[in-house]
Amino acid sequence: MPDIRILVESELRKAVPLDLDAIACVEDGFRALAGGNVVMPPILSMAIKDFNGEVDVKTAYVPGLDSFALKVSPGFFDNPKIGLPSTSGLMILFSARTGQLEALLLDNGYLTDVRTASAGAVAARHLSRADAQSAAILGAGLQARLQLKALCLVRPITRATIWARKPEAARATAEELTQELGIEVRAVEDAQAAVTTADVIVTTTPAAAPILMADWLRPGQHVTAMGSDQDHKGELQPECLARADLYVPDRLSQTRHLGELRGAIAAGLIAGDAEFAELGAIAAGQAPGRGGPDQITIADLTGTGVQDTAIATLARRRALDLNLGTNIES
Repeated sequence: MPDIRILVESELRKAVPLDLDAIACVEDGFRALAGGNVVMPPILSMAIKDFNGEVDVKTAYVPGLDSFALKVSPGFFDNPKIGLPSTSGLMILFSARTGQLEALLLDNGYLTDVRTASAGAVAARHLSRADAQSAAILGAGLQARLQLKALCLVRPITRATIWARKPEAARATAEELTQELGIEVRAVEDAQAAVTTADVIVTTTPAAAPILMADWLRPGQHVTAMGSDQDHKGELQPECLARADLYVPDRLSQTRHLGELRGAIAAGLIAGDAEFAELGAIAAGQAPGRGGPDQITIADLTGTGVQDTAIATLARRRALDLNLGTNIES
């Protein structure tokens, strides 16, 4: 029986920073998904309403990769009140050939954070204008920070605004990002003003009611919505999707039930069986992306198991190269 590699969060942070390689890894995963041979079951999701919590389980087999990941991802959104992070979790890596356990990635949600930010960068690379220079981030948590960092890797962003329901959180995030990225990042209390002056808008909250309104959007903008990963969530007013020139889901079957598309279908604005090209098809060149500088584009990211298998496989390979982790006998 092969040894099992145990990797903790500090080691995984060394192995997989948020960089262009991580973005490329996730983009390759999306392309594979478009190929039609990926096996990716629906998300197993469990709500724990008594404690404002949820647990998602995601997985995917990707032909060509030696391993597949099973990810368990809890999100308990009252945790910050007691000094704990909102998200945690781990990834379990198995051999795709034998099914044998290869590694436990005790990342506390770190790899999920990286792959989610990387997915936002993939969406921006294919759907936003190449000359996009300004961003509006709605939300001030960890993913808000990572989404802007990832966006700056693929677009020439020179200025950004941060809006959050808690102005003090927006100010703290803006100060941190200004220092880290070396660009002008301002906190604002008017979400509409932030949105109307941005080339790229990213929504990063667990909101159950819209925080982005359709009449705020203007020609040429791109929106990445990544907070709606449960059927009770929705960050975009449903009319945003009707107004968009191009709507792109990460996985259409998921966004019909979990994403922003769900709200537009429920509002009667989009047919429940409407077809849309997925992000992977656009990344693979199988479907067109942005068609012109004045189009409004929306990416609806609910999170996919293929992203988890891709990032977990990258993490194990890099960790082995760096001689990180601890082996235990199985």
